[in-house]
Amino acid sequence: MARVEPVVGEPAAVADLGGERALLVADVHAGIEVGLRYERGVELDSRADARRERLCDLVAETDADRLVVLGDLAHRIGAPDGDERDELETLITAVTDRVPMTLVEGNHDAGVAEAFSDDLDVIGAGGGVLGDTVAVCHGHTWPDLELLDADVVCMGHEHPQVRLEDAVGGSRVERAWLRGALDPAAFVEDGGYKEYGADPPELVVFPAFNERSGGTWVNVEGQSFLAPFLPAALPTGDAYLLDGTRLGEYRRV
Repeated sequence: MARVEPVVGEPAAVADLGGERALLVADVHAGIEVGLRYERGVELDSRADARRERLCDLVAETDADRLVVLGDLAHRIGAPDGDERDELETLITAVTDRVPMTLVEGNHDAGVAEAFSDDLDVIGAGGGVLGDTVAVCHGHTWPDLELLDADVVCMGHEHPQVRLEDAVGGSRVERAWLRGALDPAAFVEDGGYKEYGADPPELVVFPAFNERSGGTWVNVEGQSFLAPFLPAALPTGDAYLLDGTRLGEYRRV
């Protein structure tokens, strides 16, 4: 089985692709401060430098041969310009000076994929398979059928979070991983799949790398999932905090 192991304390994982070791992250949302200023009139100090430095540090700390971003490298939809483009260019250059970089195209990335096509390897919105065992997609659209041939499917887009309450009524929200057996019938549009017997791929839903990007509270009734195949494609699965704490069945946390 393919191994996709979270980096303890970080919204990132390392995948063994056979001849290559890849660092995987999702939903970097570079330029989010620019986007919030433009979209909502919210002024926040930029964390662009901290995000870039942490990403580069993780590449070094995990001894990765490649960085794979599972979609939404950028925050604003459309062609990046101004401060957002400058942030993206600096980030991409910093990473690719160290290792190659692959972008799985997310719903925010059409302009990024085009603008930086000479610097990035790009996998389309339907996803793809790396090293024959690890499938990757963003999750905003129905995935390609070939992803079901992998041992594990890694996706972003959902920004899963859990709302935790204490005994006196206080609460906090934490980013979380979701992991469990994938239901092939719910994963591919119109059930266009072949039978996989007792061993369907594992589905790993990544927390957002960017802590400012919000997300889906997976254990709060009434919250709507973003991916067209969730929660049906993950009928059972566990939630984990970034520090590795297993919370149990994600809808019963």
